[in-house]
Amino acid sequence: MTINLNTLTIKKVRELLDSGEISCRELVAVYQSEIKKKNSEINGYLEVFDDAYEAAEKEDELIAGGEEPKPLSGIPLAIKDNILIKGKICSAASKMLQNYKASYEATVIKKLREAGAIFLGRTNMDEFAMGSSTENSAFGATKNPYDLERVAGGSSGGSAAAVASFMALAGLGSDTGGSIRQPAAFCGIVGLKPTYGAVSRYGLIAMASSLDQIGPIAKTVADAEIIFNTIKGKDPADSTSVESEIPSSKFRVPSSIKIGVPKEVFSDGLDENVLNIFKETMEKLKLKGAEIKEISLPHLDYGLACYYIIMPAEVSSNLARYDGVKYGFYKPGKTLLNDYLETRSAGFGKETKRRIMLGAYVLSSGYYDAYYLKAKKIQQLIKKDFENGFKEVNAILTPTAPAPAFKIGEKTKDALSMYLSDIFTVPVNLAGLPAISIPAGYVEKDKKKMPVGIQLIAPWFREDYLFEIGKMIESFN
Repeated sequence: MTINLNTLTIKKVRELLDSGEISCRELVAVYQSEIKKKNSEINGYLEVFDDAYEAAEKEDELIAGGEEPKPLSGIPLAIKDNILIKGKICSAASKMLQNYKASYEATVIKKLREAGAIFLGRTNMDEFAMGSSTENSAFGATKNPYDLERVAGGSSGGSAAAVASFMALAGLGSDTGGSIRQPAAFCGIVGLKPTYGAVSRYGLIAMASSLDQIGPIAKTVADAEIIFNTIKGKDPADSTSVESEIPSSKFRVPSSIKIGVPKEVFSDGLDENVLNIFKETMEKLKLKGAEIKEISLPHLDYGLACYYIIMPAEVSSNLARYDGVKYGFYKPGKTLLNDYLETRSAGFGKETKRRIMLGAYVLSSGYYDAYYLKAKKIQQLIKKDFENGFKEVNAILTPTAPAPAFKIGEKTKDALSMYLSDIFTVPVNLAGLPAISIPAGYVEKDKKKMPVGIQLIAPWFREDYLFEIGKMIESFN
């Protein structure tokens, strides 16, 4: 049969596989064919796995044997290159780890494998997840499937581009300050950043440990929900993970639902077309019976500055291990100190070095109190703002990004301009909240339609709010 990848969802694949209309192997072959046709231009994958067919054939045997189908049997996924798959290279898109093979498996990979998922390959990203465009990869930028002259977003740009261009049915990314939601918005798909601790980080190459979170990138809200329910839960290997606190009774969107819109989002830097789509979404929600309520998050404007102190501080600590001694890239010097200097100078990219140096500076003697400690205090104020906001509303709505995808190279020489693309997403990570980006429309740029995403934020561990309200927003398009 002819498979229409445009309309294919996890639920639809499940029906096709259960009815015998397609096999897991045939499905993998279709996606592998798309990768061969498109990846040389888009550069979404860094490596395509040869054993995907073998894994698919095993699932076919289980299905043929009458075994009860697993939740993700035969579902082809793209995995971000900072999530460990045992025996596979996991480079975090850096020269520092370009030949490193994972010696163990991430918990999310174990859960997905047990659920029957097929891993198509590892996807491109900003080096060590540091970036908003996937231009910081040591292996070339990922291009946006809607316009190859524009970025796919970052840092999970490879996974987002793979899903958007039908080179995978869904994928995994990681989100430290918007790295799932922003590329999802740029590529016209769904991206979920779960509550901090809802999904195990064991086997994720750390960037900023108090902010990082693994989450799904998918074509629909329902697909993101299925993957999230598969990977969530407490993990003994990750002390920050917790059991889901979501009530057993499933949340349904009531007619009296209240959605908050922070007055602080209407800033001068918001693209006029994005603002119009945002306002249209609010009006459509009103027509569905939702109450739109203006709220205030008074410390939202400090979120970006706060983030770019806390995150680099943790980066400088986490990346200290890459010294050429234990594993990874090594460039010899004349002395031990020169070994470190030569290895780290040649192994790390420009943006990674920038953040390491910034982090070391804010943690240094004489500056810790002035910068890092102050940022941690502001972080608590931002969290308190959200706590107060959720006393008034069920969820909070913002644009995902202030503008559509920008051109490749447009912001690489202006770090601050690049960082501003995460202005609406970083406060969510600082507060540890769950949030989802949902496609909301298109704007025309250079005679091409570019996607725009809307961000929905829920209280801690209320991903069910995101899924139900998200499906309603999704139905508008």
